[in-house]
Amino acid sequence: MRPTSFLVALLLLLAGAGLLVAFDWLPVSVLGVLCLALAALGLLDARRVRALPSPEVARELPAVVPVGVERRVELRLHNVARRSLRLDVHDLHPGDWPVFGLQRHVVLPPGRTLDVAYRVTPAARGAFAFDGCAVRIVSPLRLWRQQRVLPPRQQVRVYPNFAPLAKLALVGAEQASRTVGAHVRRRRGEGTEFQQLRDYRLGDSMRQIDWKASQRTRRLISREYQDERNQRVMLLLDTGRRMLARDGALSHFDHVLNAALMVAYIALRQGDAVGLLASGGDSRYVAPHRGLATIDTLLNTLFDLDARAVATDYLAAATLLGARQPRRSLVLLVTNARDEDIEDLLAAVQLLQKRHLVCVASLREDVLDRLRERAVRTLDDALETAAMAQYLEQRARAHRMLRAQGADVLDVTCAELPAALVEHYLAMKRAARL
Repeated sequence: MRPTSFLVALLLLLAGAGLLVAFDWLPVSVLGVLCLALAALGLLDARRVRALPSPEVARELPAVVPVGVERRVELRLHNVARRSLRLDVHDLHPGDWPVFGLQRHVVLPPGRTLDVAYRVTPAARGAFAFDGCAVRIVSPLRLWRQQRVLPPRQQVRVYPNFAPLAKLALVGAEQASRTVGAHVRRRRGEGTEFQQLRDYRLGDSMRQIDWKASQRTRRLISREYQDERNQRVMLLLDTGRRMLARDGALSHFDHVLNAALMVAYIALRQGDAVGLLASGGDSRYVAPHRGLATIDTLLNTLFDLDARAVATDYLAAATLLGARQPRRSLVLLVTNARDEDIEDLLAAVQLLQKRHLVCVASLREDVLDRLRERAVRTLDDALETAAMAQYLEQRARAHRMLRAQGADVLDVTCAELPAALVEHYLAMKRAARL
């Protein structure tokens, strides 16, 4: 129970009456009557607000929401009392989530239902709870506010942003690849698995012509091939300290997860199997599977996975992956290659290359590109530029050492990562390197 501003104003007026009594401008008996009247009204109003039944509350919010995407939450309030309720409404959402539209003051007529909507942006992945809905009920005489915490309590899981995947589901595999930003030219008829017979087209090679079918139909018929299916893609994700950097509202690891889901979706649409190993901080493993249901498996496994402030043991990760996946695969290792980690990383890549085709995607901080374009005007600018140049040279040296060992290296920002991974996967597949 809390006094309202109206009750505080009445108490101030009563204090003013006490000053009048002190100066003999008002009889003491009148002050006594005023005090008794206000006390009686206060007690009566407190009993009445305590006797009021709580409104019924229902919350409309999916059990699974994507990180960093603003969501509309709707509270449905139903008044079961016989009188109108004046309410201050505040939903008990996770405390560090940005919210717009709370708290709300509403008047709820008897027997009526009112919808109160607000918007919330999940700030991190994982499991979270809405601990109920807090309402402050204003008493009939507006002297008191009583706060009550009402159900429902609701558990919510925050997943990586899967909205782009929902858009890709509406288009074909080739169009989905172009939507991501991958630029891989379609080379008609140069796959390794037979797909269909069709009429001859200008530009088809002679070896594509099916002479028996052409003789039967008395026109040229070509065989069309597709890229070989039933191959494997393994996503090897760094969950160590390198992934704690942030570009925008999300950490590098959040960007990595979004990109991993994107390339996994494209590969599954192509008929390949996709698996995942996260190592460094938190560890998770998903064995390779085919079919788009694998996306649900990945989401359910990775939604609460996060990077930790520890050094990544690349060699241990490569050893574990080699033990669990003996079959040749395209291994997409996503990390931030630094000069001080290069020996361990080279040993890991060398171990993986004995059986797998390895690509190292090295994330570059977006701030580096901005600093590189900035004009140098002060001493601080010059020092920052020199430090940046040294850092970039160390990265470039690490990348050169990886390439010299035969690994493919992608030096990309978080924004470039999804398209680069998809493009590399398609290029390796169509070059028949898997």
